[in-house]
Amino acid sequence: MDNQYFVGWGTLALINAALAQGKNRTGFNWFFLSLLLGPFATLILLFVEKRQ
Repeated sequence: MDNQYFVGWGTLALINAALAQGKNRTGFNWFFLSLLLGPFATLILLFVEKRQ
């Protein structure tokens, strides 16, 4: 496979981790979840409410 695919997938995982931290969730867990689920993790994070 092309290396650009892996770079894009890793970048998406980092973005999801930052998005999760903005919603008061653990970025570390979401980073690894994003490595497994990719764009589906992004969709989940978009609809999850912010923790208090």
